[in-house]
Amino acid sequence: MISICGLGRGMRSLHTPEDFRLAARRRLPKGLFDFIDRGTEGEFALDRSRRAYDEMTLMPRALIDVSRRHVSIDLFGKKMAMPLAIAPTGAAGLLWHQGEIELARAARAEGIPFSVATGAITSLEEIAEKAGGRLWFQLYMWPDRSLSHELVHRAEAAGYEALIVTVDTVVTPNRSYNARNGFSIPMKANRRVVADLARRPGWLFGVMARYMLAGGMPRHENYPAALRVPITAGVVANPKNETLDWADLMQLRRLWKGPMIVKGILHPADARRAVDCGADGLIVSNHGGRNFDSAPAPLAILPPIVDVVNNRAAVMIDGGICRGSDIAKALALGATCALAGRLPLWGLAAGGEAGVARVLAMFREDLSRTLAFVGVTDPSSLRGVDRGISE
Repeated sequence: MISICGLGRGMRSLHTPEDFRLAARRRLPKGLFDFIDRGTEGEFALDRSRRAYDEMTLMPRALIDVSRRHVSIDLFGKKMAMPLAIAPTGAAGLLWHQGEIELARAARAEGIPFSVATGAITSLEEIAEKAGGRLWFQLYMWPDRSLSHELVHRAEAAGYEALIVTVDTVVTPNRSYNARNGFSIPMKANRRVVADLARRPGWLFGVMARYMLAGGMPRHENYPAALRVPITAGVVANPKNETLDWADLMQLRRLWKGPMIVKGILHPADARRAVDCGADGLIVSNHGGRNFDSAPAPLAILPPIVDVVNNRAAVMIDGGICRGSDIAKALALGATCALAGRLPLWGLAAGGEAGVARVLAMFREDLSRTLAFVGVTDPSSLRGVDRGISE
C-alpha cells in the first residue's frame, strides 16, 4: 500500500473527491476530461444519482464499543479488504500511460477487485501479468457473438476471477458535449482536438508521446485481432448490439465457469430473470448517468431489487459513489458491495497508481469512520441500520 508520505507535494494537498476532480481537470485535455466526468443529454440522471446519496441519512448511535471494527467482507468465497471494487472504465489507459495497470496495482495493494473493460488500452493478459490481484473482466457483446466469446476464453485463460456482462448499452447514448468538444473514440484529428491537446503538454508528452515511443498510437488491445487498430482509425469503441437478449446471457453462463455478474440492471423483473439465468451477481447501475437520462438513481431502485433477488445472488451498485459513507448507505439498503468509476479515474489522472491509492485509502478511512458513528463493527451489520429522517 502506498503511504501518503510517498506522494508528491501536490498529491498531499488532495483531500476530497472534488480536490481530485479538479486536479484531473487541470491535467487532462478538456475533451477527455468531459468524456469521463459528464453524463448524457441534460445530465439529470447524473445529478439524480449523486443526490440520492446526499439526501439519505444514517442515524448516529452512542455508547457502543466500536474499537474492534473492520471493513472487510466476503464475496464469491474470497475476502475483500472493503466492500468496494473499481468499476470498468474504458478510457483509463488514455488518462495515464498504461493506466489500467496503475489502477490494477492500486486495487491489488488495497485488497479489492479491479474490473478490466473491453475497451481497455492495455490487454487483459498484460494487466494480469504486470499487476495481478483480483481481476474481473467486463464484456460488451458484439453483433458477431463469436468475437465476444473469444474474449471470454481469453479472460478465462488469463485467470480472471469473474465476468461482468454489461447489458444497458444497446444503442449509442446522446452525449452532445463530445460533439461540441470534437472528442470521440475513435479519435479524430480536427482543429478543436489539436488545440485542446496542445493546451495540456504534460498529458501530451506524459501519455500519448510515451505510447508513440513504445510502439505507436494506442489500440484497444482486448479487441479481436481484426479490430485491434489504432484509436485514430475508424473503429467504434464498443460496437452496439440491438439484438442482445436473455439467450445470450444463458450462452455466456454456459461458457463461463466462474462468477458471472450482470451490470446495468434497474428493473426488479430483470433482476429476477438474470438470477434465473445463472447470474451470481448483479450491478444495479444507470451507467454512471452516461446512457439514458430518464433512468432512476441506482440507490433509489436498490431496495426492491434486493427484495426480489432474496439472497440468491450478490447485489452490487455503482453510480455516484464518492465517499465511504456512500458505500455504507448502499449496504444499509441491502447491497453487498459498491463499485466506483469516476473517483478512481480522477485519482489516476492526478497521480497514477499513487493517486488511485490515495483515493482508495479515503474510501476505506471514511467507511471505517462511518461504521463507528452508526455504532456497528463490520459492513454486514449495516443492513437495516436506522436511516433517520431525510430533510
